Amino acid sequence: MSFAGVSVVDGAKRCTCDTSAVYAGADSGYHLLMVRDYSRTKLQLPTGESATTGLFTVGEYDWYIEYYPNGENPNCRDFVSLYVTRHTLYDCEGEEDVEAKFSFSLVDQLEKHKPVYIHGTNKTCTFSSSAPSWGSDRFVRQDALERSAHLKGDCLTIRCDIMVVCKDHKIEDAAGAISDINQHFAHLLQNKVGADVTFEVGGETFAAHRCVLAARSKVFMAQLFGPMKEGATTSSVIQIKDMEAKVFRALLSFIYTDSLPAMEKDSMEDEMSEVMDEGREEAAEFEMWLQWLEDLFVAADRYDLQMLKLICEKQLSEHISVSSVTSTLALAEKHHCCGLKEACLKFIQVQSPSCLQTVMATSGWDHIAVTYPWVVKEFIAKLASNQRK
Repeated sequence: MSFAGVSVVDGAKRCTCDTSAVYAGADSGYHLLMVRDYSRTKLQLPTGESATTGLFTVGEYDWYIEYYPNGENPNCRDFVSLYVTRHTLYDCEGEEDVEAKFSFSLVDQLEKHKPVYIHGTNKTCTFSSSAPSWGSDRFVRQDALERSAHLKGDCLTIRCDIMVVCKDHKIEDAAGAISDINQHFAHLLQNKVGADVTFEVGGETFAAHRCVLAARSKVFMAQLFGPMKEGATTSSVIQIKDMEAKVFRALLSFIYTDSLPAMEKDSMEDEMSEVMDEGREEAAEFEMWLQWLEDLFVAADRYDLQMLKLICEKQLSEHISVSSVTSTLALAEKHHCCGLKEACLKFIQVQSPSCLQTVMATSGWDHIAVTYPWVVKEFIAKLASNQRK
């Protein structure tokens, strides 16, 4: 990755940035966005208004980043929104479309800076004159950011990685080419060529390859090649209970591609059909995504896929809310996930008395008190420690 400069957003200077004049003509590069005085920036820029970086160059194209501290629209006002835009001239007829992958991360999220991660976890977007901007309207919840170690001295630094993946001119030097092995394995899963094991999950059947599953999961290794192996012949079907088909499909996708897939739009639309008239589409979509993520976390733990479990844990930690914290806390305790448990306890710990009462009045908190009473004791100890400080 080539370095493509730094922009600074200062809370005292609304929508003004200083950009270093660094040119990254390579087909991939990253730009750093430093946000100083985060709290003041949050106060000065209401929902829908952004601070914009100066131009930087990656892959011979000019880009800039839009930073929305209070969300790009009212549906995501509790989140920080980020968008990357390809800069074009006003008279841009005839300009070529640019296909690129991009990723936003915080500078200390080192695992997200690797080219293979960016290539594998992000879809290719077409930046055109009609759609020059792409991004994340829910990059991180404000409350999660504000209680995290990413915000230091009321400052944070965001990294934007861009990979131009389709250009008109021929790339002469392939030395820096990114491996596309994950795409080949994705095609193998989709085409089912050579599949030698079949699973039935939630009324659907899935064909897969024993060697791939066994190489990725010790549980599948024991299940498919151990003394008690199942599905010894290609005609037999292995039944998997207590899991939805969409979750198992996502699990298989991760096994073959080593990247977290997006939740299926079709299943989301089917489940949302009952709430469409209530004007709760955004909230319902988020709740369904969160439930899907929790189920995928459980599946990752079940099949000992530690990287997938870690990815789900991080996503869940960044999206804790008053309505979800008890279910997430119970999930973390049941599956021995200390990091997620600590994030939940910290979230509850910093809530106002009224929010704390709301959390403790839920059936989820009652479940924790009965099933995991030691967690309640840990929480009380944390509150007592706070009062002594």
